[in-house]
Amino acid sequence: MCLILLAWRVHPGFPLVFAGNRDEAYARPSAPAGFWADDPGIFGGRDLEKGGTWLGVTRGGRLAAVTNYRDGAAAKDAPRSRGELAADFLRGTDDPRAYLERVAARASDYGGFTLIVSDLQRMYWMSNRGRGIGEVLPGVHGLSNHLLDTPWPKVTRGKESVSTLMKADEAKLVPGLQEVLADRTMAADSELPDTGVGLQRERELSAAFVAGERYGTRASTVLLVSRTNEVVCVERRFGAGGAPQGEAIQRFALYSRGSG
Repeated sequence: MCLILLAWRVHPGFPLVFAGNRDEAYARPSAPAGFWADDPGIFGGRDLEKGGTWLGVTRGGRLAAVTNYRDGAAAKDAPRSRGELAADFLRGTDDPRAYLERVAARASDYGGFTLIVSDLQRMYWMSNRGRGIGEVLPGVHGLSNHLLDTPWPKVTRGKESVSTLMKADEAKLVPGLQEVLADRTMAADSELPDTGVGLQRERELSAAFVAGERYGTRASTVLLVSRTNEVVCVERRFGAGGAPQGEAIQRFALYSRGSG
């Protein structure tokens, strides 16, 4: 993913409120969010090139999401796919912190990433471009292609917008979050980070919703977990230039929080 906005233990009805945009080359094959045929306890999108995922949740209450870390135009390919990190957590049984400790030992095998994992009791994050493992504390958080809560313009704007929705019911919360994800407003040049990709590319990537010629937002996903252990996921899919390609809504109950 390239933008994650989440409210952890803030909303009165949904301990987890998650909204994210997956930005990717339009030519890269992927499957929409659904239960995996080869692992039916996992729900999420699927990268059909490498088999991993950018966002997934299990019926047992395990959640994982990963973003790439923008290393500049000259970043080299790594031997392993970042989507593997999220998929492996979803398939496993390690508690979140223990899993990240294992990831840290092999983090150099992957391109730059920031990974969030949770058993819906506690939530942790780490990056192979950061220092150590951190717990995600209750609050509204944002992540783009850097470290958690780095104040890039779309992260700051997104967190502010999500905060205003924290008393909304589901009927208003879902479309409100999708509106935040659909924002194509680019940041002013004075607000842009310098991540080594050049000014024009920084401009293009500064919007929450990216609509380039070959690369852009492929999926906008809102995922809510209720206090009664129910999940609702609304995914909107897009093609080249941000052309809509459909919407899917899925609801399911968790077996129990904290199990695999």
